[in-house]
Amino acid sequence: MEARDVVILALKASIIVTVFGFGLSATREDVLYVFKRPSLLLRSLLAMFVVIPVVAVLLAQAFDFRHSVEAALVALSISPVPPLLPRRHEKAGGRASYGLGLMVTMALLSVLIIPLEVHLIDAFYDKTFTIKPIAIAKIVLTAAVLPLLAGMLCNRFIPKLAARIATPAILVGKWLLPLAGIAILIAAHRALGALLGDGTLIAIVVFVAIALAVGHWLGGPDPETREVLALSSACRHPGIAIALATANATSAADHQVPAAIMLYLLVSLAATVPYVKWQAKRLGAGQ
Repeated sequence: MEARDVVILALKASIIVTVFGFGLSATREDVLYVFKRPSLLLRSLLAMFVVIPVVAVLLAQAFDFRHSVEAALVALSISPVPPLLPRRHEKAGGRASYGLGLMVTMALLSVLIIPLEVHLIDAFYDKTFTIKPIAIAKIVLTAAVLPLLAGMLCNRFIPKLAARIATPAILVGKWLLPLAGIAILIAAHRALGALLGDGTLIAIVVFVAIALAVGHWLGGPDPETREVLALSSACRHPGIAIALATANATSAADHQVPAAIMLYLLVSLAATVPYVKWQAKRLGAGQ
């Protein structure tokens, strides 16, 4: 196993541990929150499965990005499972139940919708992306559904153990993710240098800003759901995006895509900090 494989494995492990930590304090009502609110569910699907992919394709067509950047943006836009956000939702004043419910809903629907979006991209966009539904199912099940279910079962049948390990589990995932991301960027420092010098950073910031605005608008008048959808629209699932991009690698240049995706992850986490602080301040002022 190469060093790059070890780092990507650490990245996946951090997501699994984090989601497991969320499950340790999640309830059945949290998981069903979105399904019980059809209007909110429809707007969430519109933001994450329709508007954001369209924005990514339009940006790729409007600007002369290198292929690895285009592939990263498109792959991220159709990887809408946000597995790291419930705690950030809370910091912004968002509803934790909606954050958890949205994560589970997007995970389940991704198995059906991502292959459809890949087909539409092939039909209407002059790029080719292919990935088998079973590959998507494997990623979302192992990275989102099963860890969350395991945490919830632990909370249900072994509540004392769940209370004891919930915080450590989330802390491990919280610190392992950026460390794995930094390691990927270091390993691909040459590719990263090229990416930083051709407008990629600006493209990522623009994409994140548009995604935040779309989610904020479609989140509706309730600030507790608006913040959740805004952050969920801006922060995508790096595991699915990397799997989608690497499944379609056709040249040596395509190996820059994981670096571009990790750059996006780090930039999106940093770029959403002002939004989180702004919403927390607004919520505090309104109380």
